[in-house]
Amino acid sequence: MTRPATRTRAPRTGLQDPAPPDRRAHGALVAFGLAALGDLAGLAAGSEAAHTLCKPLLMPLLALYVALRRGPRLLVAALLFGWGGDTLLLGDGDTVFLAGMGSFAVGHVCYLVLFRRHGRAHPRARGTALAAAYGAALVTTVALLWPDLPADMRAPVAGYSLLLTAMAYGATALGPAAAAGGALFLLSDTLIATDVADWPQAPRPDFWIMLTYLAAQALLARGVLTGAAAPERR
Repeated sequence: MTRPATRTRAPRTGLQDPAPPDRRAHGALVAFGLAALGDLAGLAAGSEAAHTLCKPLLMPLLALYVALRRGPRLLVAALLFGWGGDTLLLGDGDTVFLAGMGSFAVGHVCYLVLFRRHGRAHPRARGTALAAAYGAALVTTVALLWPDLPADMRAPVAGYSLLLTAMAYGATALGPAAAAGGALFLLSDTLIATDVADWPQAPRPDFWIMLTYLAAQALLARGVLTGAAAPERR
């Protein structure tokens, strides 16, 4: 009589334990999607209030999703440094801008460490071609922007661009999702740099910056989560 009760109770506990984190993670991802839609809709409509309300919620919700998925702590840190940059860039002035850029830079370092830990090595020829392509993009972009950037922004933008390009290239080691995320992050921040250089902008430039940025962070998170879980499946 005692043994059947013990055997019945043990499997039930094992089945129930994973369910709540899965539901919570799904809820966090849905909340992130709703906040992203709210932010993009606000930007498309020209509502600064909606952007100010939604933008600070985005990366904490994505970081919460990663934490509930038991993702790497460095991924949570990378997203939270992105949140620091997002929040700082809501302010005005060169000092605030540089602080926001610095926060993003620390996030890129976190990503680079993650790519090194969980990435897969590419064939040598393909890696060399990718490195050359990203290197050419970096040199071309900085060379074109340099004359139009404020003098005190040239060195910080160039240094940040180097780190950002290294992150985008490193993301290719985690497969297509992360590679697309790295490329979109590069595009998003290049759009910001063209604004700093006072180049002509497309209508609603903040919309395109946020659209590419949000897609970038979501794809990078997916790529890291998949890459981090891959060794456990082997």
